[in-house]
Amino acid sequence: MSALPSWLTEPLWEHFTALLPARPEFHPGHPLGCHRRRVSDRVVFDKMLQLLRFGCSYEAIADTTCSATTIRSRRDEWIQLGVFARLKQIALECYDRTVGLVLDQIAVDAAITKAPGGGEAAGRSPVDRGKQGLKRSGMTDGYGIPLRRVAQKGEKAPIQAGRRWHVERTHAWQNAFHRLARCYERHVSVIDAYFDLADTIITVRSLIRRAWTTHRWDERPNRRP
Repeated sequence: MSALPSWLTEPLWEHFTALLPARPEFHPGHPLGCHRRRVSDRVVFDKMLQLLRFGCSYEAIADTTCSATTIRSRRDEWIQLGVFARLKQIALECYDRTVGLVLDQIAVDAAITKAPGGGEAAGRSPVDRGKQGLKRSGMTDGYGIPLRRVAQKGEKAPIQAGRRWHVERTHAWQNAFHRLARCYERHVSVIDAYFDLADTIITVRSLIRRAWTTHRWDERPNRRP
C-alpha cells in the first residue's frame, strides 16, 4: 500500500538516495561468499514512509520483502549518518530557492500529543488527565513551512513570536502522520528522525503545490496537487 502519491515519493527518494553511502549487494566478509542479499534501501525507505503515515507497528508493516529488524537497524544506521536531518535541510534550501521562505513572519507554538509508550521525551500531560504525553514546540515561516524544534523537554522556547495560526496549521499537518500524533517511539533520536522526515514531506509537498503554476519539470503532476 502506497503511503504517499508518486509525484511526492519520487523526488523524496531521489534526494534521499543521494545522501546514502554505497553498499555492496552481498556482505564482503562472508567466508563462503554466499551471504543473503542486502535488502534494498528503497524498500526500507517505503516502509518508513508507511510507518510514518499510518502509525502501525514495525511487526505489522514487515513482510517477506523486509523484516521489522531490518527496518529498525537500517533506520538507526541512517540516523547515525544524519541522513534525515540533512534531507530536511535540502528540502528547505530547495523551497527557499524556488518559492522563498517568509522569514519576516516567524510563528512559534507548542502542541501536546499522546505518547503511550513513554520514553525519553515523554512526560505527564497536563491536558490529558496526567497520561503520558509528548510536547513539541515548533517554529515556522509565514506560510507554515516547519523550520526547527525550538525547545527540548523541560525548557522554555528561546524566542517568542506572534501570528500563531501558521504554526498551528503546521501542527495539524504533522498530526496527519499518525506516528507523530500518537508516538510509541522511546528514543529522542528516533522521534527527531520521524519529525525530520515528516517536515521534509510537508516542505516538498508545499513546494510542488506552489511551484505547479509557475514552473515546469519532467515529473510535474498533470493536475495541481
